[in-house]
Amino acid sequence: MTDKKDSLLENELQGLRKEYLKHQMTDMQTKLLCQKIEEAKTMNKNQFYPIKYAAIAAAALIGLFVILPNTSGTIAHAMEQIPFIGQLVKVVTFREYEYETDRNMADIEVPEIQAEIKPDEQPVDSAVQESLDRTTAEINAEIQRITEQLIQEFETNLENDWGYQDVVVKSEVLATTPEYFTLKLICYQGAGSGYQWNYFYTIDLNTGERLQLKALFQEGADYITPISEDIKRQMQEQMDADENVIYWLHDEIEEWNFKAITDETNFYLNEKDNVVVAFNEGDVAPMYMGTVEFEIPAEVLAGIRK
Repeated sequence: MTDKKDSLLENELQGLRKEYLKHQMTDMQTKLLCQKIEEAKTMNKNQFYPIKYAAIAAAALIGLFVILPNTSGTIAHAMEQIPFIGQLVKVVTFREYEYETDRNMADIEVPEIQAEIKPDEQPVDSAVQESLDRTTAEINAEIQRITEQLIQEFETNLENDWGYQDVVVKSEVLATTPEYFTLKLICYQGAGSGYQWNYFYTIDLNTGERLQLKALFQEGADYITPISEDIKRQMQEQMDADENVIYWLHDEIEEWNFKAITDETNFYLNEKDNVVVAFNEGDVAPMYMGTVEFEIPAEVLAGIRK
């Protein structure tokens, strides 16, 4: 019976999370979110509470960190009452750039990561905090360089009247755990046809460092081969199941064919702690396939994950 209640609460929290990520919440939705948070806080007050609650609250609510400058103070306060929330990171909108005519459109939201380990919630490791500060500053600077370049290109095209163009930049906080935080930066440019590409920024909250793929595996382990081979397997299965799905595995132009990932290939960890490898448009498939992702089953990497 308790598990059923937990499941229902988690589903409700997930629904509210989706509404929140639309960047607009009604007063009623705000009130309901706070109510559900309070229910979660008071549920299962026994020896299993911290573990059970962490699984529900952290998984369901951690994505609520995508926050606009006018975020409700009530929501922010309620979120800080949840274990892990206060000591992790949040994302605020650093800058907004909008422009629209019948020929040109720009909708750019520049995110900024803010991180702080609260001293009243856990012992402060100054080395971790310093590392976290440095990492977030580096990521924020990179994001601002990317978005500033896109804005400059857009304005140059406007000045030269180079026809139709669209540019969009959004961000999304992906499945996040008390150990890891991942921000996905989504970029799109269109001029007749469009192109989308993504950046992934994952922070190891235990060290404060930006997470590298190799850091997930035992020293000296070959993780490139099993990940690459499983991606090929998934590609082939998808193509066998749908004739409209095409990946470059057996193309006549050999250099187009996907052979293996590298340490620079985009990745993140999903809610199951599985590695997800992400490719931009045109990386491993025709442009019409869009951006594609491959979740690597845990058993593929069993024995070499840390």
